[in-house]
Amino acid sequence: MNPLVPGCPKLLPSLIVLCLSIGLCQAQTAGGKTTITEWQYGKNGALSITYDDASRHQFTRALPLMQRLKLPATFFVITGPITGSKYHGKFVGRPVQDIIRESATIPTSQQNFLERCSAAGYLGYQGTISYHTRAGGLYSSGKKEQAYHWMDSLYAKVRNGDFPAGYEPCPEYKDAIGSSWDDFRKDVAVGYEIASHSITHATMPGMDEANIRYELEKSKEEIKTQLGDKYTFSTEVPYGYEDDRVMQIAYKIYPALRNRMPEPFLKEIDRASRTQPHPADKDYVQWQRGPLHNTPLDLMQSWVDTTAASKDLWLVLVFHGIDSLGWEWTPIPKLEEYFKYIKGKEDQLWIATFGDATKYMREREHAKASTEESNGSISIKLTHSLDPTMYDLPLTLKTYIPANWTKVIVTQGTNTQSPTVRHDDQGAYVLYQQIPNSTNALLKSNP
Repeated sequence: MNPLVPGCPKLLPSLIVLCLSIGLCQAQTAGGKTTITEWQYGKNGALSITYDDASRHQFTRALPLMQRLKLPATFFVITGPITGSKYHGKFVGRPVQDIIRESATIPTSQQNFLERCSAAGYLGYQGTISYHTRAGGLYSSGKKEQAYHWMDSLYAKVRNGDFPAGYEPCPEYKDAIGSSWDDFRKDVAVGYEIASHSITHATMPGMDEANIRYELEKSKEEIKTQLGDKYTFSTEVPYGYEDDRVMQIAYKIYPALRNRMPEPFLKEIDRASRTQPHPADKDYVQWQRGPLHNTPLDLMQSWVDTTAASKDLWLVLVFHGIDSLGWEWTPIPKLEEYFKYIKGKEDQLWIATFGDATKYMREREHAKASTEESNGSISIKLTHSLDPTMYDLPLTLKTYIPANWTKVIVTQGTNTQSPTVRHDDQGAYVLYQQIPNSTNALLKSNP
């Protein structure tokens, strides 16, 4: 290569001027080559801040902090306790008194466990929900005999009258009491994502299909009624379970699950895993990390640094309790320092809601950009094969332009952009947003 003219083949000195003047070096002068960047705005990586359970302090203490820093987030909300909700916890099935009577003579087994565990929180007594939670967890981990024992113990105590009458939900449900749909309407209006975390924070591996569907479908219906279709895209099955039977039911109800989201282009690492994000043989890596009360701040910051230094990483942070309320709560001073650190990396990271990051990846993987040059302009057609009513997020395109274009104007319909002209080893280019499956984008020199 000629050291004086990057990108040009080694030429005789008398031809160097000719190369420069008539454009034999394509990288220096040609335009039109277009790619879709890995992440929005051409950022190195993506980061999503998510919260589970909707405990009050998430909205009264963490949300104001994020608003000051202009950081988006996704809140996976238990919908039952929210003021104004129509759907609340219940057992879908035969009368629970029949189940209680039957338990006196028929031990719990594979044949009846899911029904009994589904009904456990709705037997008419306080204190029974913890048996549902414990047994469902044991069943999910393969300890089925222990799960059956917990159900037999519960129903024996119910028959003996060991519990006070009434209904008592799980602790996560109680911590969410106090928010309203009016509050959430204000939150989504400024860019936050409200998503489903079921009606009651039920332990779904221990439930039959009818009751799983009730928890997920009615939570989705509640959100649709209160906030609109846009917020029925994402969900998180409680406790982070990845139980295959539950996942197969949930996939049919929600387009995106934080628990598990099988895609041919995505490597997933859950928050309990010690697996490192690299090496990876997929286009993207979803790297979940769950900061706990005692997680060192420098470790939390290292996750951000690793993501900023990569091209394929999507860091999904999972918070629960905030400032003394909720499971493994994070104190506000620590949260503030961490969020300021994240904000300081915004030039390298696309900070987005869980739903938007998911949509961007899927759109990009199913998109095609075609280029046509004529009359001193570049026309870009951008399409994807997904449902355009659901997948309408603009994608970031990188288009190389002629070397003599020092300013560029991009128009798509009534939208106009004036992106900065940048340079890399292939030549001059611009980054801009284009809405897929719409009119072509037109790039022109803007002298």
